[in-house]
Amino acid sequence: MTIKEASEKYHIPLELLREYERWGLCDTVKKVMGAWQYDDRDLERLSMIMTLHDAGFTGEEVKTYMQLILSGTDTTAKRLQLLKHKRDCILKAIHRRERQLDQLDHLRYKMQKEGLSR
Repeated sequence: MTIKEASEKYHIPLELLREYERWGLCDTVKKVMGAWQYDDRDLERLSMIMTLHDAGFTGEEVKTYMQLILSGTDTTAKRLQLLKHKRDCILKAIHRRERQLDQLDHLRYKMQKEGLSR
């Protein structure tokens, strides 16, 4: 699969795919008859990268996580730590938003109560 085909199939901008290649995250991409070709391993990595992005990882966090995978050593504990940290950050953001909703609901309640008593 060419870089253009991968971009279209997985809805990943070409620039982003090229950036991943520069980071060495798709280091098995080979040039075949003048076009860069992605193999199944590259597509698995792209899938992991997109999952991390969808889960809220920044580009740098994705790069760190993927470099751990590609390092050739057992990095399971470190990767689990990164996932836990991201999960904790997301939970904090959710709780902050829930408090904001509670505050809005309280204000709405007060307004409705005042409107009924007039």
